[in-house]
Amino acid sequence: MNLHKLDVLNPIRKKLGTIIISHPKQAQIVCQLIPASCPFAREIKFFNHTIAHIPPLCKLNPLYEQLMELRFRALCYLA
Repeated sequence: MNLHKLDVLNPIRKKLGTIIISHPKQAQIVCQLIPASCPFAREIKFFNHTIAHIPPLCKLNPLYEQLMELRFRALCYLA
């Protein structure tokens, strides 16, 4: 019995890869919506001493690579 891996996110990955940046306003919106660094990385401090560090978890996002490529294409268009 051969089980095929069902990749639910594959159509979204393909759609993100085919988006064409054709207007400066569109490129600006993409750059504003997709952050350059992970917004979840935090340091928990208590009286100016670091108690815990939460590492960036964005690379666990299954669409991380496609979103970074889209942001890069938008930045290249603006340049």
